[in-house]
Amino acid sequence: MKLTILSLTPDLWPALEDLFGEKGACGGCWCMYWRIGQAYRRNSPKTNKAAFKRVVEEGPPPGLIAFEGDLAIGWCQLTPREALPWLDRTWQIKPADDVPVWSISCFYIRKGYRRRGVTSALISAGREAARAAGAVTLEAYPLDATLSPSSTGTGYVSTFERAGFKIIGHRTPPRPIMRYDLSRNKSDRG
Repeated sequence: MKLTILSLTPDLWPALEDLFGEKGACGGCWCMYWRIGQAYRRNSPKTNKAAFKRVVEEGPPPGLIAFEGDLAIGWCQLTPREALPWLDRTWQIKPADDVPVWSISCFYIRKGYRRRGVTSALISAGREAARAAGAVTLEAYPLDATLSPSSTGTGYVSTFERAGFKIIGHRTPPRPIMRYDLSRNKSDRG
């Protein structure tokens, strides 16, 4: 599968709408959970959609969108951690230290394209996009599938390990905090 991965800019909003569908990816979230927490559940999907569209319009791009041809098949939220205040309010993934990090906080892959390497491609592109934006550390909060049977929109530990991320701590076993040191891995483009 040949993918093209682009930063989500306002001109690509229709592609994200198509990818997320009527329900807004995961239960009407529209990638607002890490921005507003449980309030996204009290909002209508339409309200969350409008709020995320404002995020995209105001910039900088809040993530990456993967295409196979003209079809959007994957999404990865990628931002400085400070753009996602609810991360700091979630005890399992509160900051491990005071290192400024960028975060890969969630994914959405179109049905029919899951388990085909799209998440791995988005992680790789996320490393490069964060590096290009001047980030020195990239962080993720995946689920360890060996410890929890749950599905996840944050990715799996094994996928991030294959991409070179290391566990730097965890407050609950199935949800570690993982990092990739962009300053030490400048030559790694894999």
